[in-house]
Amino acid sequence: MTYTGDVQVGGPADVRELPALTVSKLAVGPYDNNAYLLRCTETGEGLLIDAAADADRLLALMGEQPVGTIVTTHQHGDHWQALEQVAKVTGARLVAHPLDAPALPLPVHRTVEHGDTITVGEVTLEVIHLRGHTPGSIAVLYDGGEAGHHLFTGDSLFPGGVGNTNKDPERFDQLFNDVVERIFDRLPDETWVYPGHGKDTTLGAERPSLPEWRARGW
Repeated sequence: MTYTGDVQVGGPADVRELPALTVSKLAVGPYDNNAYLLRCTETGEGLLIDAAADADRLLALMGEQPVGTIVTTHQHGDHWQALEQVAKVTGARLVAHPLDAPALPLPVHRTVEHGDTITVGEVTLEVIHLRGHTPGSIAVLYDGGEAGHHLFTGDSLFPGGVGNTNKDPERFDQLFNDVVERIFDRLPDETWVYPGHGKDTTLGAERPSLPEWRARGW
């Protein structure tokens, strides 16, 4: 496997070819956001996770096959700066959790709850609601069978810890508990984590640090 997930703003996308799904990771914008283009290998249908910034680069990444769906992982503005322009060009259906959707610059076509599914061509993705970074933050899970589990976590889980909860103990407890119960307790160590900023990781790499995260409170 040549995919590493190490990308830089202004640099090329890193592309991972799975049997049923192609994942292209692109770093965009002044906050070093990650945007992920998922494309079904059978149908060519595409889905974008977080139209964060640099609409021209996102559209260039899509090429002549615009996406049919844009999923916004949460309401923070650095994750949707390019949403209006990309949606206008592609005509894509917009998806978000109902608690965060009102803060987005455009009305969404579909709201999704914990356990709902989203399809991209022949591929099914599962929605995981992770409360704490924002009320409506979601992760998107692809269970590729022999190709492994692939989890797109927005700003809820990173290498080294959970997302920012502004030093609010209640919000931290909620996010930490959701991440443990809804991710670590049910998914294997080999699960690949694609975060909203920075480098990728795996659950196995992060699992030993869970007690440290709990103790420090962030």
